[in-house]
Amino acid sequence: MKTMEGFNGLFTIVWCVWMCIILCHSSLGVDAARVREYDFHVGYFYKSVDCVQGAIIGINGQFPGPTIRAEVGDTIDVAVTNKLYTEGTVIHWHGIRQYGTPWADGTASISQCPINPGETFHYRFKLEDAGTFFYHGHYGMQRAGGLFGSIIVDLPEGQKEPFHYDDEINLMLNDWWHKSASEQELGLISKLESFRWVYEPQTYRLRITSSTSFVSLNLAIAVDGHYVEPFTVDKLDIYSGDTYSVLLNTDQNPNQNYWVTVGHREYNVSTTQALTLLNYNIISASILPSVPPPVIPPYHDYVQRKAFVKKIVALEGTPQPPEYSQRRVLLLNTQDVINGYMRMVINNMSLSLPGTPYLGAIKFGITDAFDWRAPPESFPAEDYNIYAPPPRNLDAFIGNRVYKFEFNQVVDVILQNANGFAKNTSIIHPWHLHGHDFWVLGYGEGKFKDGDDEKLFNLKNPPLRNSVVVFPYGWTALRFRANNPGVWSFHCHMEPHFVTGMGVVFAEGVEYVKGIPAEALNCGQTRDYMLLNKKTHY
Repeated sequence: MKTMEGFNGLFTIVWCVWMCIILCHSSLGVDAARVREYDFHVGYFYKSVDCVQGAIIGINGQFPGPTIRAEVGDTIDVAVTNKLYTEGTVIHWHGIRQYGTPWADGTASISQCPINPGETFHYRFKLEDAGTFFYHGHYGMQRAGGLFGSIIVDLPEGQKEPFHYDDEINLMLNDWWHKSASEQELGLISKLESFRWVYEPQTYRLRITSSTSFVSLNLAIAVDGHYVEPFTVDKLDIYSGDTYSVLLNTDQNPNQNYWVTVGHREYNVSTTQALTLLNYNIISASILPSVPPPVIPPYHDYVQRKAFVKKIVALEGTPQPPEYSQRRVLLLNTQDVINGYMRMVINNMSLSLPGTPYLGAIKFGITDAFDWRAPPESFPAEDYNIYAPPPRNLDAFIGNRVYKFEFNQVVDVILQNANGFAKNTSIIHPWHLHGHDFWVLGYGEGKFKDGDDEKLFNLKNPPLRNSVVVFPYGWTALRFRANNPGVWSFHCHMEPHFVTGMGVVFAEGVEYVKGIPAEALNCGQTRDYMLLNKKTHY
């Protein structure tokens, strides 16, 4: 990626449009202590993010929230106080595995109860991996309302990265809307006659919500906290939930300025790309480049998109996947109208989370807290036409069933994309798995064919990730080991899709989970259980 140097943390915004490119300078300091404590007050305040003032959700009056910077081995203790007054909240620490602390994952109704208005909940967890991560709200549409921030985890003192750089800039990219988070959610959960996608005309959309680190000298890429083989690019496709850390070569003519552009690559959306300048500080930052800005590739340029992700392979020395899996789950991504509501559907089920967190319900054996029946493991692959809208006899249902894995079991998940409710409509879905990293074994066209398509799996150097994309009318294969006791969400990271049911829940080794703080489960039927037992940890 060829650009320029002498940033000094300075980016010049050329004009103010709805998109925002956010530099995160604000860091809650790094010190020698191994336990790093923070106070996060989540609340609404007014701010002009894109030249239009509105109410946003932030932390301690900041947007984006404060950057957390620490080292591998450190323990993070964040006291989150909910000052929203009318709604609950939780914070998910995206990319942090939470091994041994599944209740700190920050997923409402899965790992914990929502934090009620006025209440404080302590997230306490250990950092195991170096890399670029981020945190965000995981309750309703609060991430879209501004509840997110950056996490940077350095190697311990004395250890070095496998590449050299001189300085770094932490750059968060985010989409921004003029609709409030609550208004967006209302449009998504309304009956079909009032249903509104977030990107209806007169509103705006940029698909990217990620944190990225740009540094100088050489070029390498780290993906979701893991190193990959270096390759040169002049642009990145960053899907919702992705994190990249790239090295930026600074060998260009310092006597001119250079464009940096961010634009959406979403279906059926038309809006101006965001522009800023990279400047060597030798000339004025007010001088525009002599060439036009780069052109954002069209959304339907899937050839370029697929070529990019297929270049991402693990750096030599990265753990390889087990040669064989012990279980396979085939997940069909589609869409249907259920009881008059437009819903996203996975294997006929549209996820609706229960009022009692799964972690406590399974741990305590509360059999009527959710539907304990097994969800569908696959779909009728031979008969199902992925190129046509779902048949009217699909029998889709709204449910809350859980995929239960044996502890330490090796699991393959095949994400199969298909046509949505409307004809000739299939879009990209970025999926994120909580609590684990997985190996991306491969991508394919059309309907996954058992046996034949397995021959395309990359078992030599597949990248380790926690998020992955599935392309229209195609499939993506991943493999992971179910070795983190707890209950974990696996879902499309596009918030409107998750809110309308595009997710599943995985559970493994819950019997081995110890030390759950009572305040994590102080709702629903787990609250009744704890009132009877009167313990502080379970």
